[in-house]
Amino acid sequence: MTISTPAEDLQEPLVRRLSALGLWLLIVNGMIGAGIFGVPAEAARLAGAFSPWVFAICGLLQLPIMLCFAQLGSYFTGTGGPVLYAQAAFGPLVGFQVGWCLYVGRLMAFAANLNLLVSSLGYFLGGPVAPGLRVALMLAICGLLTLLNAVGARGAIRSLGTITFLKFVPLLALVTVGLFKLPLILREPTPTIPHDLGAAVLLVIYVYTGFEGGSVAAGEARNPQRDVPRALLAALAVCCVLYVLIQAVSVAALPTLATTPRPLADAAEVLMGPVGALLLTAGVIASVGANLVGSMFALPRITYRLALDGHLPRWFGMVHPTYNTPIASIAFYGTAAFLLAATGSFVWLAGLSVVTRVPLYLCCIGAIPRLKARLGNSPQALRLPGGYTVPVLAVIVCVGLLTQVKALAYWNGAAFLAVGSILYVAARRSKAKTLGDAAIDGRASPLGPR
Repeated sequence: MTISTPAEDLQEPLVRRLSALGLWLLIVNGMIGAGIFGVPAEAARLAGAFSPWVFAICGLLQLPIMLCFAQLGSYFTGTGGPVLYAQAAFGPLVGFQVGWCLYVGRLMAFAANLNLLVSSLGYFLGGPVAPGLRVALMLAICGLLTLLNAVGARGAIRSLGTITFLKFVPLLALVTVGLFKLPLILREPTPTIPHDLGAAVLLVIYVYTGFEGGSVAAGEARNPQRDVPRALLAALAVCCVLYVLIQAVSVAALPTLATTPRPLADAAEVLMGPVGALLLTAGVIASVGANLVGSMFALPRITYRLALDGHLPRWFGMVHPTYNTPIASIAFYGTAAFLLAATGSFVWLAGLSVVTRVPLYLCCIGAIPRLKARLGNSPQALRLPGGYTVPVLAVIVCVGLLTQVKALAYWNGAAFLAVGSILYVAARRSKAKTLGDAAIDGRASPLGPR
């Protein structure tokens, strides 16, 4: 079977302004979102004092998956990431479905995080956010993020860098103070036997997902084949070290960690007093905010890519003549995110995080043999040691995760794949009709084909 021509061979209208640091910001903010502020309590309940090691184990499990994406990223220069990988190896339908799964899953996550962000603001307002104010805040946040991304990639990444700094400050403060006081805190007895190690691994590994944004935005990177792999692996290293230290400090500082609804804020209050709790609450807001900024930047590039490939209406591929941004896709994403967040109808789709993301990983990993045969000898191609050992390990990890998925989540995932297939068929028929009409016009013209 002949491998299809990579879609990045098409002319890329977007301007290449992103450095390796910009890609790293997108990736690390996709990974460090709201999860790390809530997962430590459940991890402590399932694994006790062993839970910091669970974070280390999950980092190792995620490594082969991210190495596979690093290898794929070294083959391509265009916008789309997983969409490009799947399309080049398996054809346009698979490429579309991969892009659709990524888009739907991240859109739901955006809506969920937006709700969390608005709820967290209630800490500073002295109580729960009123329904009218809740909707107004969501509209204002979505509008601001849409505008920020519409007027230029450089400004969006600069803002993302600032919010990332604000996000890391409370987390690093918790770790630093905790390590300084750790010898005294460890005198308190803590449980050492894991209660359910398998469930703990399944839970914790999801704070390592969400890294796809960097590869999606490769079409705006200055040197994507070199910088995407570097940014992926650097983000994984930073996240792994930070997660392990956060969990170790939290377990040591707070014997009741497993039962607290605000694990990091409560641990910070033990270590730093009320100021620490306030700092970590602000950290939740900054962390979720950075996650939203990164998603708003990366995900509209999916519908933009699909439009360039003729799988969605051409409107999604519209680029602003002044700011060189995919303006139509950005506006659509911002509007859809606001509507989902404001209505709350996205909550029941939380289980889709597995059945949209892990199959996406499997598809991209499965593309490696085909793409390596064609593109693996290019000068900037990343060559992983051990032949196909890394992809095989990545497949084993993904299959192991899928065995833990509930049946309802599979049905939900199948429903969304069916919706995506309908959209794909409709777009292809529209494109075929347009080409057919153009051919008829050409034959009917006395001047011949135009």
